Amino acid sequence: MSRKPGKIEQQFFEEYIRNKCGRVRPEVSIGPQFGTDVSIIDLPGGMAMALTSDPLSLVPLLGLKESAWLSVQLMVNDMATTGFAPMYGQFVLNLPASFPKNDFRIYWEHIHQFCADTGIAITGGHTCFIEGQNSTIAGGGTLITIAAKDKMLVSSFAQAGDSILVTKESAILSAAILAMCFPETVKNKAGAEIYQLACQSFYQTSSLQDALAAADEKNEHRDVTAMHDVTEGGVLGAIYELAIASHNGAVIYNQQIPVGEVQKKVCDAFALDPRYCVGAGAMIITCKKGTAPEVIARLKRKNIVCVEVGELREKAEGIKIMEDGREKDLVYAETDPYWAAFFNAYNAGLK
Repeated sequence: MSRKPGKIEQQFFEEYIRNKCGRVRPEVSIGPQFGTDVSIIDLPGGMAMALTSDPLSLVPLLGLKESAWLSVQLMVNDMATTGFAPMYGQFVLNLPASFPKNDFRIYWEHIHQFCADTGIAITGGHTCFIEGQNSTIAGGGTLITIAAKDKMLVSSFAQAGDSILVTKESAILSAAILAMCFPETVKNKAGAEIYQLACQSFYQTSSLQDALAAADEKNEHRDVTAMHDVTEGGVLGAIYELAIASHNGAVIYNQQIPVGEVQKKVCDAFALDPRYCVGAGAMIITCKKGTAPEVIARLKRKNIVCVEVGELREKAEGIKIMEDGREKDLVYAETDPYWAAFFNAYNAGLK
């Protein structure tokens, strides 16, 4: 039976992967976990190494520079959840045999520059050209950073009673890509100004500065307990994953979820709910009860908008959303609706 596109769901992970991860080594303090962005390996002297991996993007409809940005920044966002920037990167490129050398030069120069700007040294990898490779996935990458173990964060560290914060807005990446790939559709349905603003938001899809501001300059994040970046499943999916990873329940107040006018209008044009759509650029942050105003103020000093949207509860209370005056179970969307909207528009020949 064929599977739906998108990331694997928790049940699939638990059944096929969780207990089949090679040799058990005691220095692996955080291994593969659902809803967790990084793995942590203990090092001598109270240090630790964090690692994260993700696919690399090569999307002709977007462009070479934009594809390079996604290839780097989506991994950077994962590493940012530790409270630290990445230091080293490994890149594996599996490119179409027909991919022109000049296009490769442009694509790789942008990857190099985005890594250099972020402080990442590219330490190795693998590059090959393959017949029949027509996917928008150009390979995969791994980012690594080393820092004091007691200052690193992972999503499983969140605790019941913590406040849940969201930076920026929902569906930033979804709206940006849909506008850039289907400009005439967005202009006709949402207007030229919304189209322009959505395209401009593409380079707001890094959440590294959000994470560093939350952790503060010296990583003395005594109030911040965990972070999780917003990818497939959107803001609501990311909060759900963080609650599962930390063995907590949660309540989310729907009216407090940040949805910008630009993202709403672009999503409306494709019949999408922005709360559930790929939202790279936003970051989920949990902090100790009563400390949300200070965390929000730190982000504001860096000109990053952040709002409180709920709190974590005991696991037995479940994961709930307060909507229209009623508290109900939050349903986890196993497939991000953005994917169907994108490919339906593409297959329909929308411009």
